[in-house]
Amino acid sequence: MTSLNARDLAARYPVGVAATVAEIEDDPHPLLARLRASEPVSWLPALDGWLVTSHALALRVMREAPVFTVDDPRFSTAQVVGPSMLSLDGPDHTRHRDPFARPLRPARTRERFTAFVEAEVDRLVGGLAPAGRAELRGDLAGPLAVAVVAEALGLDGVDAATVRSWYGAFVEAVSAITAGGTAPERSSQAYALLRDAVVAAIRADSPGSLLAEAARHPSGLDTAEVVANTAVLMFGGIDTTEGMVANLAFHLLGHPDQLRLVQEDPGLLPAAVEESLRLEPSASVVDRYATRDVVLGGADVQAGDLVRVSLAGANRDPAVFADPDRFDIRRADAAEHLAFVHGPHFCFGAPLARLEARTALAALLDRLPGLRLDPSRPSAPHGLVFRKPPHLHVRWDAPA
Repeated sequence: MTSLNARDLAARYPVGVAATVAEIEDDPHPLLARLRASEPVSWLPALDGWLVTSHALALRVMREAPVFTVDDPRFSTAQVVGPSMLSLDGPDHTRHRDPFARPLRPARTRERFTAFVEAEVDRLVGGLAPAGRAELRGDLAGPLAVAVVAEALGLDGVDAATVRSWYGAFVEAVSAITAGGTAPERSSQAYALLRDAVVAAIRADSPGSLLAEAARHPSGLDTAEVVANTAVLMFGGIDTTEGMVANLAFHLLGHPDQLRLVQEDPGLLPAAVEESLRLEPSASVVDRYATRDVVLGGADVQAGDLVRVSLAGANRDPAVFADPDRFDIRRADAAEHLAFVHGPHFCFGAPLARLEARTALAALLDRLPGLRLDPSRPSAPHGLVFRKPPHLHVRWDAPA
């Protein structure tokens, strides 16, 4: 922790010192704008660490892994699942990442998953159509993300509900540790069941199984390492993709002028995906730990300090994005967003997540005429780390 005393911190970082967790969870963007303008690297006692809100400084932190690392014993996910690509840097990170990243390159992703995603979206949206109303996060975004992860991993005989229950147990454990507690017993039970399923998937060696392919990779990951990375893929593939789809629907349906543009020209849907990612990334922050004393944006960061990068803050930096709080699907530089992180920990699942979001929204707009937000049940993105609407109620003109 920084050596500055409370009085010095309050004098140097008045905006950060006054910030509360509730403010960050509810609507952080006004706070992030104030921080970016006057304290682009600020000390937040509420987070017990530094918060970086500038686009340029966020890039620096994520690119300089030797100085700002994930490889720290405090990293909560590693405490739950063990060392993985998420909590390692350098050659160890490459060894854990490559066996899973290579099969998810863009061309292979399109070839392997397009038909499955289209079929799953067709099934889910088709089931909703007669009702005239739905809660899109629970009825579409979540089930789609879980089904795609289960399909990608090749967990034969494991249904989507079981995958979600394991994932929920891991999230609960990480949250408990982050809050200073201990992981509940059910997370250990879920991990044991996941391990058994991973072993079975490796032995089955089904065509297209990400786990079987990873186990054969020359990097030589052992079973425990494959299991740890499988749990990490659940974090990346379920929660963030669910949020990405829900946020995209929220933004488009909440901006009728932009929705009209997409309806008139469906070719704009990929641009809408990027602008939604920029405006509200479903994973809003990433954590790093300083390996040595370093000056960052005028702040004296000390070795061991938590340095939290606000992707949400960087994505609305007016130095990069003009009128950054506006949802504009014609924005020429929306792809400069950092929603999928940057540097060695860039999310290699990005092509698959984009495929899911595009396919889901295209089907919703095509098959549910008059799709709109339910004005009687409003919602908005919420959350400290993972930001998405707690619920997203919509209506449409169902057939008589």
